[in-house]
Amino acid sequence: MPDAFFASTKNRKRKRSTTSRDAGPSTSKTKRMAGGRKQDSGSQPGKAKAKARKRTADEELSDETQDDDNDREGIDDMDLRAPDVDPDAYESAEEDEDETPAQKRLRLAKMYLDSVKQGLSLAEGEFDAAEIDRELISARLRQDVMEHAGKVHLFVADKYDLEHAPSIRTKRSHRFSLTAAAASPDARWLYTAGKEGSIVKWDLHTGRQVHIFHKSRPDKGKGKGRGKGTGSTDELHGHTDEVWALAVSPDGKYLASGGKDRRVGVWDVEKNEWVKGFGGHRDCISALAFRKAQPSLQTPTQLYSGSYDRTLKLFDLSTMGYIETLFGHQAPVLSVDALRGETAVSAGGRDKTVRYWKVPEETQLVFRGGGGSKWQDDLEDMDEDEEGAAGAGRKAEAKSEKFIEGSIECVAMIDETTFVSGGDSGSISLWSTQRKKPVFTQALAHGMDLSQVEAEKIETVRKPRWITSLGSLRYSDLFASGSWDGEIRLWKLDAKLKSFALVGTFSALGVVNSLQFVSPPTGFFTDAAWTSRGESEEEGRPAVTKGSVAPALLVAGVGQELRTGRWVHQKGEGYLNSAVVFALHPRT
Repeated sequence: MPDAFFASTKNRKRKRSTTSRDAGPSTSKTKRMAGGRKQDSGSQPGKAKAKARKRTADEELSDETQDDDNDREGIDDMDLRAPDVDPDAYESAEEDEDETPAQKRLRLAKMYLDSVKQGLSLAEGEFDAAEIDRELISARLRQDVMEHAGKVHLFVADKYDLEHAPSIRTKRSHRFSLTAAAASPDARWLYTAGKEGSIVKWDLHTGRQVHIFHKSRPDKGKGKGRGKGTGSTDELHGHTDEVWALAVSPDGKYLASGGKDRRVGVWDVEKNEWVKGFGGHRDCISALAFRKAQPSLQTPTQLYSGSYDRTLKLFDLSTMGYIETLFGHQAPVLSVDALRGETAVSAGGRDKTVRYWKVPEETQLVFRGGGGSKWQDDLEDMDEDEEGAAGAGRKAEAKSEKFIEGSIECVAMIDETTFVSGGDSGSISLWSTQRKKPVFTQALAHGMDLSQVEAEKIETVRKPRWITSLGSLRYSDLFASGSWDGEIRLWKLDAKLKSFALVGTFSALGVVNSLQFVSPPTGFFTDAAWTSRGESEEEGRPAVTKGSVAPALLVAGVGQELRTGRWVHQKGEGYLNSAVVFALHPRT
């Protein structure tokens, strides 16, 4: 029954159609149709016409009225649609009520294939159907399935030319050691942070400095709690102490920063302005990572922060609000990484654990490191007799090069269930969520360091160079590690993700404090002149052929000291205190 509020004061009649559902007994020889036509009651329409008419007859109302007075119009006569809307637009994407599930799947598959063709810029009549099905569409379908499953699907480590990779180095703009470097996903901007508290914005196309986010100096009259991120409305617009970590949002709109002032800063990089300062942590901010999913109504921009207070916090930058705190680590959180899923991994430093966080389920998986203990070595020595004297010698030599891992310093996710970690023992461990122990461990990945000591019987001390940073090319078999041996080492995972091996090195004198892989659009390599490989290129532009591996960038932040301390000093001629970006091109 219609609402009395919308009832018209004028008597009007609604013309009804003659369908078997609402047609009652009638003695009239004629029946008025929805369109105002008359039809003989004795004539029987065909079943097909009756079925088609039945679907729309109940919803159609005649525009004609029986009244002569048309000055006032009731709510039932009004056209409530937007004036500029095409009436057929609603019908084009709606589902047919007689459509079967199989027909619906077929229709959606056709729509998906059409979108794939549009994404590949293929018009009708301009492509070979067999070639598209074999090389492009099938590859795209496989890639989409693997991406949604969160598995490694890019096996590209052997396809990059690592020996002739062009690079660019930012000018020295930080007074003290550089602590972090992060590039936007489209490789438009590069950001570097230093221990003096400033953040520098660079143009990656030219390598020029664009803007400086200076360190804020608090008013001395505000007391001891100044600049400590209390969350008040009069908070300072910037950091007041060393900046240790940087991260860029997946859409490139926001830059997150954190350091010794205990605040997570959010910057609008388009306007070069401070947006928000998140408090809550009780100690220094040591790690930041964005969820890599593109922001949408269903997927907010989520930011993870790790702190020396042994907790992780999750923030939503879509609403600029705090979400929750993740507890579990028993020591300062030194590294955090995340991919597209609502999961993250973190390294707990001296608690010797890597924790895999399932945020929606509010659960965590604990993976304990710290291999190389004395009793494990003794158990391995029990089988030496079978190997003979030569085998025993090799075993003793290998045993002498083993060091107990006292801290896990960094972590990087390969895919949603696989990740790597590095520690102060110099080893890199490969982990899977299906096992509690490392799948594979590469000992002394960056060699030994000789230190001079003042002792009577000991002239030098041999100790491993610990892993200071890790970075992976997302969902691929390629990742990189850094230390202070003057090299960035690139590693290749095997096809079954059971081990990895060294595939190349890049020169970088200093302490590698951060590593990041970026997959920019193809247009970046045509606009940035420094990415050219010279003689192997035509007209100074990268040769990107159809179906080839997409080029990538490796961003390294190299400083003269460790980002959170001064235990290692790498000063002198040739040592870097800047960011270095390497362009990885596929082999021709």
